[in-house]
Amino acid sequence: MKRRPQTGATQPYSSGENMESVESMLIDISTLRAATRGFAESNKLGQGGFGAVYKGTLPDGDEIAVKRLAKSSTQGVGELTNELLLVAKLQHKNLVRLVSVCLEQEERLLVYEFVPNRSLDQVLFDTEKRGQLDWGKRYKIISGIARGLQYLHEDSQLKVVHRDLKASNVLLDTNMNPKISDFGLARLFGGDQTQGVTSRVVGTYGYMAPEYVMRGNYSVKSDVFSFGVMVLEIVTGKKNNDCYTSRLSEDLLTLVWEHWTAGSVSELIDPCLGDGFSRTDAQRCMHIGLLCTQGDPAGRPAMSSVVMMLGSDTVSLQAPPKPVSYARRNGSGTSSTMSTASA
Repeated sequence: MKRRPQTGATQPYSSGENMESVESMLIDISTLRAATRGFAESNKLGQGGFGAVYKGTLPDGDEIAVKRLAKSSTQGVGELTNELLLVAKLQHKNLVRLVSVCLEQEERLLVYEFVPNRSLDQVLFDTEKRGQLDWGKRYKIISGIARGLQYLHEDSQLKVVHRDLKASNVLLDTNMNPKISDFGLARLFGGDQTQGVTSRVVGTYGYMAPEYVMRGNYSVKSDVFSFGVMVLEIVTGKKNNDCYTSRLSEDLLTLVWEHWTAGSVSELIDPCLGDGFSRTDAQRCMHIGLLCTQGDPAGRPAMSSVVMMLGSDTVSLQAPPKPVSYARRNGSGTSSTMSTASA
């Protein structure tokens, strides 16, 4: 790791002290093999482009989730180092906690706290499980994600842009409290830096801010856009990126906006919520979602403002401008405006 530093990223805190903090978290591969029963298929929690995640139990009884990076993983050594240095320093109840790391026998293993209810998308977009998310739980999830982002952007000693915020990267604990995960694509900002530019646009279509998709510009306001998309998904139970993988004619942002201007936005609230909750609160969340997904990054609210909006219905909200609509993907699965990579 010391011989192969990450290139092309802002790392003002990548120092010897940081590496020592990572080295103090090292764990033997034999311990992880025993914990996961040899990375048994029955213990696999999920599979992604980076590799697989396995459930394990340590000798002291603590449950863990082991992220085993494949040799062909799109998350290279640089991104692995980036995730280690970031997560080892970040401590917040709405961020997943890194427990230890193993770099032995050509294995790259990240060990996290086990979060039993898997990821938000596996519950929210499942026709049977979504009923577990009543309005109280959904509001708690929205608020928790907002507080986690506020910590990353404004309250931690490191200013962090996540860059891949989406429903599958939000994990749910036993009490359905959200925990933001997967910091492999995150970037640090130091000093007075407020934005960055990259020629390698990576992320998930439908969640990426338009300035990032089109020009490679990213900032904390890019995360705010992604958060806004998730808010609308949580309230409606609909995926924004469905229109890029199906024949749907319009994305979720356009659909919400059209109903908002027509005064019928309450029709989009997930019907499985029933009637035993405040539809006014749900509509206020959709209002906040529209404010977060506007085209001008400067017009999107800071996450501290979002937390205030969510915490008090006496905080007035400005009229939302029309959100940005993405160009439809063509038949080959790439954007008609710009080719993007999925993480």
